[in-house]
Amino acid sequence: MIEPTTAEARVFQLHAPVPVTSVQGSLALDLGPRVEPPRPHLSSATAQDVVQVEIPRDRLDAFVRRHLQAVLEIALGDRPARQVLRHCVPEVYDDLVARAVTVSGAAGTVPGAGRGRGTVRPVVVGVRTSLVRADALEACAHARYGQRSRALAARYEVVAGRWQCVVLEWG
Repeated sequence: MIEPTTAEARVFQLHAPVPVTSVQGSLALDLGPRVEPPRPHLSSATAQDVVQVEIPRDRLDAFVRRHLQAVLEIALGDRPARQVLRHCVPEVYDDLVARAVTVSGAAGTVPGAGRGRGTVRPVVVGVRTSLVRADALEACAHARYGQRSRALAARYEVVAGRWQCVVLEWG
């Protein structure tokens, strides 16, 4: 590559410089530094780690337990995946179907048709839930089938007016 000499090199300015102000457009945003301390949003009497929800907490925990039990049975091929379609976002549902196809293919069975008599059924041993917002809940579960154990982690959020699993991780 040949370097241009200083007589041949020219610099063209594409845009005229624009001064930066603290007011942009019609929104009048103050972009100056914040010097006062932040005001607390909650009074000290209500500032707790408890979030109020419309569904009683015990019913929500029971729903999560049943949903994770169903997800576990789907992943092992014992249950059809369409049974949890309402309570999963499309990405989680597609991943669950792919997992069921892979596991069933390795076992030589059809996903959702069951594995036959005499097979060990998966069981959710324990579930821990944490309500992080009024419309978001995170859960972890210990699942056991035979001598094997697995961990599941899930996040549920209210999507389109119902609780749906938005993240599902296997461990």
